[in-house]
Amino acid sequence: MSAPQDAAGWRSFICDACGYVYHEADGDPDGGLAPGTRFADIPDDWSCPLCGVTKADFTPYTPPGLDALRAQMQGSVHVPVARQTPGVVIVGAGRAGWQVAEALRSEDAKLPITLVTSCAGDVYDKPLLSVAVVRQLTPAQLVRENGTDAAARLNVRLFAHTHAVSIDKVSQSLRTTRGTLPYSRLVLAHGARPALPPSLPANLCWRVNHLGMYLQLRAALGEASLSGSKRVVIVGAGLVGSELANDLALGGHVVTLLDTQAEPLSRWKAERAGSQLLAAWAALPLRFFGGLVVKSIEKSAGALRVTTESGQTFIADQVIAATGLATPSRLAQSAGLSWHNGISVSALTLQTSEPGIHALGDCITVDGQASRFIEPIARQARTIAAAILERAPLPYEGRASVVRVKTTSLPLTLH
Repeated sequence: MSAPQDAAGWRSFICDACGYVYHEADGDPDGGLAPGTRFADIPDDWSCPLCGVTKADFTPYTPPGLDALRAQMQGSVHVPVARQTPGVVIVGAGRAGWQVAEALRSEDAKLPITLVTSCAGDVYDKPLLSVAVVRQLTPAQLVRENGTDAAARLNVRLFAHTHAVSIDKVSQSLRTTRGTLPYSRLVLAHGARPALPPSLPANLCWRVNHLGMYLQLRAALGEASLSGSKRVVIVGAGLVGSELANDLALGGHVVTLLDTQAEPLSRWKAERAGSQLLAAWAALPLRFFGGLVVKSIEKSAGALRVTTESGQTFIADQVIAATGLATPSRLAQSAGLSWHNGISVSALTLQTSEPGIHALGDCITVDGQASRFIEPIARQARTIAAAILERAPLPYEGRASVVRVKTTSLPLTLH
């Protein structure tokens, strides 16, 4: 694998999964690679510092020219911030990150707030991604407010297309791919990422966990009425997998849904959720196969061959992994934060084990329990805002969630 060299002879490689760029001159000290480590000398089992994929998922990278950099910078809004008041830095521009910004700004019009996100920071409703085909929602319709406008409205300094790399709790600073940001309070709202079993190669599977990836999937599939039906294999028949399978099948694609359990939505077996769905899907181009474990996925004759441990084979144009979520641990580890199936926080203030660092959303657990649903986020944001602004405490209370399964062939409400 070759890449253009800079003036000093160093090369760069980009992670195709998340966009992290490995510069040979800089190395990856946090990952055990000293500055000056050549890409060819990196062990094959080294993981991307941001998303965890392996060296095999990196390709040669040429930095964009000046015009491209200027265009990218237009996606960020910069609000002057006094050097002596670093203010609040929020990592993540999903619903959790923007909710914290909203909660803080509603109580304090002058508090410096900086939001760091690896995406454009657009405000959208993630649950709509699994019904967008049948509702005929365009990309523009999925975005409620673009990141630039949201930042201007809330007077937030937005660092779009910027990755958070590590936390220095001693100096109270966040290292990012666009420099180091000091903070007085840090809020981690970076969510969770799809958990990929070793048998599902990251470069052959879609993981639909944010708008950008979803739009790429939609582009790859095209419109069934225009480009013809695509064969889609979805691995994992939980909430997300079942909703996507239903939506894509209604959109005209031929869907195969695989799971290790005997029925979809096995978490709600007592409520017969799976058997009800299977009956509702009978007339759709959607077939479910339970009790199967995927052994491998390989490219074959322009398609993807999905092989199970029992020897069954399924051919697909696209494969989607819906195999659960896992909280990325890199930031938490860099700050030595307590970990219990996620970033462990106190229910009283949603503070982590480190004073001055809070967390919410999909990346946290309270007493070891995660709650990766939409409903708790607004309440969590208010708890954090009260703690940061030193208002009367608003302890966060975990509640049993009502789950609305958006399988439009048969919508379900589960508990």
